[in-house]
Amino acid sequence: MIVAVASGKGGTGKTTVSVNLARAIDKEILLLDCDVEEPNAHIFIQGKPIKQHTVNVPIPKVKEDLCKECGECAKICEFNAIVSFNTVPLIFPELCHSCGGCIKVCPEKALFEIDNPIGELRFYKNGKISLIEGRLKIAHPMAPPLIKSLKKHIDPQKLVILDAPPGTSCPVIATLKGSNFIILVTEPTPFGLNDLKLAVETVLELDIPFGVIINKNEPGKSIIDEYCQEKNIPILIKIPNQRRIAEHYSKGKILVDVAPEYKNLFIDLWQQVQKLAKNSTL
Repeated sequence: MIVAVASGKGGTGKTTVSVNLARAIDKEILLLDCDVEEPNAHIFIQGKPIKQHTVNVPIPKVKEDLCKECGECAKICEFNAIVSFNTVPLIFPELCHSCGGCIKVCPEKALFEIDNPIGELRFYKNGKISLIEGRLKIAHPMAPPLIKSLKKHIDPQKLVILDAPPGTSCPVIATLKGSNFIILVTEPTPFGLNDLKLAVETVLELDIPFGVIINKNEPGKSIIDEYCQEKNIPILIKIPNQRRIAEHYSKGKILVDVAPEYKNLFIDLWQQVQKLAKNSTL
């Protein structure tokens, strides 16, 4: 089963939910940190480093002695990764989507592919939790190829938890696709509600069952409850807005380790996720 933890905005508690859920479930867990621009699950898991390797994508390179400067490669590129003004084409690797179209249309076979590093994957192990994180190369603009490479390590024999990037952009879509259930984490504020609505719209388009967690919950703040009730969205659990929770988080501690009374909360979350995923009519 693949469970993704997402949110419409950063700072709502995605990683908090991901690592605590992984720790609370007493079985082999594969946790993928898909927030490749700023992965932080390793801070909490504190696993033993196993290995790491570079992730490459193919980009075109020109054999200038064969190029007739026809510009066909530039015409087919929808991302402006190749520019030619009746000259030898100029290639912008950061814009290339590695589709290979330019190579196929070149009448002189003057283009070939080389490896372009976009980031790396790092592997950790702590008890029953195996963590793999992606780290996007600094200044590289496209996270989805690295996320797709990360997801190739999904083990169908294990429970897989995906810690998604914040927002509703392409990296989030690349993470959520193929999931069996999505947990949307939000907070009871106007900003939280606004971004939750955007996240809900995105998940509905993906046609994947989902539920909501209200983090930093306080009695009397019903703005999220009212929205979820109106849209018939299940609220899975509520995590209270307590100073000690924030203190543990700031020290890189997993809540269910240092405050065991919260373990049942996340076990209940897991039971609800299983039930809703099984009974979904989406």
